[in-house]
Amino acid sequence: MGAAPVGGRASVARAAVRPVSPAVGGGGGLGPNDPGSNGRRGLGGGGKNVTKAAKKRRRANILTAAAAVLVILAGGGVVAGTWFFDGVDLPAPKTEDQSNVILNAKGQVLAKLGTQNRTVVPQASINPYVQHAVAAAEDKNFYTHSGIDMKGIMRAAWNNFTGGDKQGASTITQQYARYAADLKAISYNRKLREAVIARKLESTYDKDQIMGFYLNYIYLGEGRYGIEAAAQGYFSKSVMTPEGQKNAITPSEAAVLASIIKQPEPDPNGGHKGYDPNYNLGAAKERWEYTMSNMLEMKWITKEQYDARKYPTVNKPNANKCKTCAGDSKPVGMIMRHVKAELAEMNISETEFTRGGLTVQTTIDPEVQAAAEAAGSRKSKTSAMHDLPKSYQAAVIGIDPSTGRVLGYYGGDDPTGIDYGSYMNGDGTGFSGTGQSPGSTFKIYTLAAAQREDISFKTTWDGTKKKPDGGTISNAGADPGKVCGGKIKYCDLETATIQSYNFPFYQIAEGIGREKVLEAARDAGITHVWTDKGEMVDLTKTDAAYWKANGRFDNEIGFGQYHVVPLEHAQGVATIVNNGVRHEAHFIKTVKRIDQNTGKLVPYKSEKTAGKTVFDKDRTSDLQGVMAKIPDHANNTLRNGREAIAKSGTWEFDDGKDNHSGSGDTWFVGGIPQLAATVWVGGATKKVELHEADGKSDMFGSGTPAQIWEDFINAVTKAEDMKKEEFPTRVETGNADSEYATGQEPPPPPVVVQPPTVDPNSQLCQLFPQQCQNTGNGNNNNGNGDNNNDNNNGGGGNNNGGGNTTLPGATTPGTAETTTNNENG
Repeated sequence: MGAAPVGGRASVARAAVRPVSPAVGGGGGLGPNDPGSNGRRGLGGGGKNVTKAAKKRRRANILTAAAAVLVILAGGGVVAGTWFFDGVDLPAPKTEDQSNVILNAKGQVLAKLGTQNRTVVPQASINPYVQHAVAAAEDKNFYTHSGIDMKGIMRAAWNNFTGGDKQGASTITQQYARYAADLKAISYNRKLREAVIARKLESTYDKDQIMGFYLNYIYLGEGRYGIEAAAQGYFSKSVMTPEGQKNAITPSEAAVLASIIKQPEPDPNGGHKGYDPNYNLGAAKERWEYTMSNMLEMKWITKEQYDARKYPTVNKPNANKCKTCAGDSKPVGMIMRHVKAELAEMNISETEFTRGGLTVQTTIDPEVQAAAEAAGSRKSKTSAMHDLPKSYQAAVIGIDPSTGRVLGYYGGDDPTGIDYGSYMNGDGTGFSGTGQSPGSTFKIYTLAAAQREDISFKTTWDGTKKKPDGGTISNAGADPGKVCGGKIKYCDLETATIQSYNFPFYQIAEGIGREKVLEAARDAGITHVWTDKGEMVDLTKTDAAYWKANGRFDNEIGFGQYHVVPLEHAQGVATIVNNGVRHEAHFIKTVKRIDQNTGKLVPYKSEKTAGKTVFDKDRTSDLQGVMAKIPDHANNTLRNGREAIAKSGTWEFDDGKDNHSGSGDTWFVGGIPQLAATVWVGGATKKVELHEADGKSDMFGSGTPAQIWEDFINAVTKAEDMKKEEFPTRVETGNADSEYATGQEPPPPPVVVQPPTVDPNSQLCQLFPQQCQNTGNGNNNNGNGDNNNDNNNGGGGNNNGGGNTTLPGATTPGTAETTTNNENG
C-alpha cells in the first residue's frame, strides 16, 4: 500500500539562474496508441480533440479572470479581471546555465566549471518513467488539467481576506511559471500572477514542452540542478538512456528522484529535514511510496512493477560528485585559467561559456601531471623543494614537442593564487606579473640566431674584450685566469656554451644585432619580454625598430637578462627539442557541446597541431649536440642511459639597492625527444636570495632545478613506459672563421727540443761508452706514457723509440706539449 501524501509543499528557496542559454524545445510525447507506449498514458496526451481543448482553455481563462476579480476585491482593490489577465506578460522560457565538464587527456574529469552543476537535456529524450514519476510526485493530473489549481487560487484569496497562510499548492505549470517570472513573494497577488502566467504557458506550449522546461530547471539537492545532473549524481545514470536498456533509470529510481523535488535540503531554520535519502532516509522512503502509488494509480507502471518495487541504493555524498574537482583545491586547478583563455581564442565567448554544456578535453596527461607536481611542489616529500624555505617556489612544465600539447603543468599549489608557470590572471586574461630572468637558458635562442648567421661552434671569442662603454662582461664571478682553461682570449663557442660563459653571447648580440636574438626567440615561441623598466613588449606585434628604440633592450639580451614567462620559454625549448619545428603550446585537444535536439555531445572545436619549421634541422642538430653534453656536465643522468639535451641558467639576486649577490632565478631546461621539460626555481611573491638545502651554498641552475628536471623526466618515462629514443646525429655547421668572432689568435704551441740521436755502433759511442748505455727499444722508462700520471708523453710514449740514443746538450725541435690542462670541463 502506498503511504499517504506527506504534507504540503515546503517553502524552499532555489538559486536563481541567469537567462543566457537557448530554450530547450520539446517534442510530442507518446500517446496511448503510439508505438512504444505499451498502452500507457502518453506524455502529451496523444490526439486530443482540438475544438474541445480550445473550449476548455477559454473556460479556464474566464475562470482565471473571475478569480482575479475575486482576489483583487478581497485585497481591497477594484479592477477588471480581464484587464489583469491581459496585462500580465508571458515571460520567455527560462534558459538554464549548465556546467562545463573539463577532462584530462584520458577522459577523466578534471573539473566542472560553471555557475551550476546542470546538464540540459531535450525533453523528448528523457526516459518516460522519469517524466511520469515527476508528475506522480508533484502533480498527478498534470496531463489533464489546464495548468492551474483553482482551489489553490481561491484558498490564497480566502487566506488573504482572513489573514491566514498565503501559501497554496501549485501545479507543475504554476511552479515553472513562478520560476520563469521570478515570482518570489508569497502572497495572493503572486499566486494570481502565477496562475495567469501558467494559463498563458498552457496556451503557448504543449505539456511535453512544459515538462521539459520543468525537468531542466528543478533543484534536486547536493548541488544538482536539473534531472540529468540528479540522475548522474544519485545513480550514475543518464535519464536519456531509453527505458529497458542497460543502465536505464528504473521506475523505482525515477520515483526517488521525483520524491526529492518537494524539499531537496533540510530547512535551515530547523524544520523538516527534506527528502534527500542521504540525509533523511525515513521521510524519503515515505515520499517514494507516495510517488510509486500515484504512478500505479495513473497506470504509468504495472501492478507487477509496483509489487516488485524495492527502494534503490543511492550514491553517497561526494562519491560521484565533482563541484569543481581540481578547481578549488589542487595544483591542477590552475590549468582552468588556461582552458578559459584558449576557449576565448577559439571564439567561444564568455556568454557561451557561462551558458555551459561544453565538454572540454585537455592535453593534460594525469601521469605527467602527477610527476610535475611530485617534482615541483614542496608538499611532496620526494621533491627537491621539500626542505627549502617557504619563500621559495618552483614551476615545472612538460610539453610534447611533436604536438605542442602541455602534458603536465605545475605553477604553484594554490590554484587561485599566482600562476608561477605563466603569471596569467585568474580570469584567463592578461598577466599578474612580469615573469623572470631566464639567465643562460636564453642562450639557446642566441645560438639559434648565431647559426642563422653561419656562426660555428668552433669560432673563438675574446673574454677580455670590453663593452662599448668600457665595462667588463660579467661571467658570474669566474676567475678570468681559469676561464676556458686559461684560453679566455680565444675560447671556442662550444666550450663557452657548456661552461655557460657570458662574453661570447654578449658579443654575438652585439655583432649580429640584438634584434636578431629577439627574432629567434620569437620564432621559437617567446611572445612577451619585459624590459628593465617593466614594459611588456609583445614580440609578435612589434618589430626590430621598436626593440632597439629608447634603450628597451641591450646586448645583455644575449645571455638572458630580460624577463620572460616560463610557459612561453617552455614552448621555445620544445622547438629546439623538436629539431627546429615549432608547435604552439596549448591545453585543449577538443571541445564538444550538447546538441539541443538529440542531447548528445557533438564535435565543436579542436586543436591545431600543425608545426612550423623555424630553424634549419641540421643546424639545430648541431645545437642539440652541444646541449647533449650539459646533463653530464651538471651530473644529471636519466634512467636507462636515456639521451637528453639541456641548458642551465642562473640570474643574480638584486636587493634593489644595486647590490648584486647570490642567485635570484635558477633554471634547467631541455628534454628528451618525447618530452620537453622546463623548470624554474625562484622566490614566491618576491625575489629572494636562493641557497641550497644546507642554507649556505648558492643555488645555481645545475643544482635544485636540475634535480627537479631529472626527477620529473625519470618519473614520466617510467610511468609512461616510454621507449628510448635518440636525437638526430649531430651535423657540424657554420663558419669557424666567422667575421663576428672576436677571438684572438692563439699563441703557437711551445717548442719541445730533443737531443739528436746517434748510432750506438758509431765511433763516438766507442770513445764515450757511458753516454750510450741507455739504448735499445725505447723501453727504459721512456715508452707508453708512463713517466707520470698526466700522460705528458701521450701517444705511444716513444720519445726515444727505435733504439736510438741521445747526447747531452743536443737539440732538435719537438712536436708534443709537455703539459696538459684539465680546466676545459
